[in-house]
Amino acid sequence: MVLIFKNNNPSNNLLLFFYALILKIPSFLEPFVPTADSMDGFLYRVILRRLTELDIPSIFPVLSFILVYAQAIFLNRFVLTKRLNQKASYLPGMALILITSLIPEWEQFSSTLIANTFLVWVISRLCILHNNATPKTLIFNIGLSIGLSSFFYFPSLGFIILVLISLIISRPFFLQEWLLFFIGIVIPYYFFASWVFLTDRTNNYQLPVIKVTRHLNFNNSWYFLAAAAMIIGILAGIYFIRKNLLRQLVQIRKSWNIIFVYLIISALVPFINNGGIRLDYWILTAIPAAFILAPAFVYPQKKWFPISLHWLFVAIILAFSYLGLVN
Repeated sequence: MVLIFKNNNPSNNLLLFFYALILKIPSFLEPFVPTADSMDGFLYRVILRRLTELDIPSIFPVLSFILVYAQAIFLNRFVLTKRLNQKASYLPGMALILITSLIPEWEQFSSTLIANTFLVWVISRLCILHNNATPKTLIFNIGLSIGLSSFFYFPSLGFIILVLISLIISRPFFLQEWLLFFIGIVIPYYFFASWVFLTDRTNNYQLPVIKVTRHLNFNNSWYFLAAAAMIIGILAGIYFIRKNLLRQLVQIRKSWNIIFVYLIISALVPFINNGGIRLDYWILTAIPAAFILAPAFVYPQKKWFPISLHWLFVAIILAFSYLGLVN
């Protein structure tokens, strides 16, 4: 599969659909019905309540599949268009499918999965800030996207730090741009507060409590196998990125720096929680991890390494799906 997706062939997007479908079949066989958590936002709770009322459990894995596949297609298009990798391929999308299939909780419909859909657009815009013709509009829209994503997963407000660091990396300091960013974040809350006040529902809604926690709600040692595979892939990706970085334009180097910051922050955001941390929260790392994992499939001249890495991921996915290692 690595050699197929390594080719710059538009039909690979269709092949990616069937590839994702095969890896995610188990999620369709035993549909998981999610429940709202204390950190889930208002819009996610509304959507979840409406979907639960339909009493069609299979709708949740279908929606999850659609979101992940759409993110993979967008990721492929962005990496190809901006030439983040020296070799054009459809491997970033494949990497995202692999990562989101690696842990069963990452195949479930969740607020963090929806937030990822906003964040994949945000990171794509942050990587083009340096030469955008209308930076103020773009920065405002980025703030708006962060604000909207928090209506699904409230701690995604933590990605404000990512945007601020990206502005420092990409652009000179302009106070007006920073103010526009924060205005974009506040606007969804302004309209929501206005609606709550005008409909006399002020006693029905309150913002989640911000608290940093270290309590993890999982204890299955088999997850460390999946984490080890992901870390190996990320470290290999970082090695090949750094090896080829000097051959790329300054703008591309800045983009990779932003993606590295994205990975770090996405690993820390789940700790912004007033309850225990669940595994599905860490799906926030899937997008930056896919960016970084793809070069580990793209650059190696010896074919055995990317092929072995791919089948390592697939073997873990199949083991979790069919051997009951995570039950």
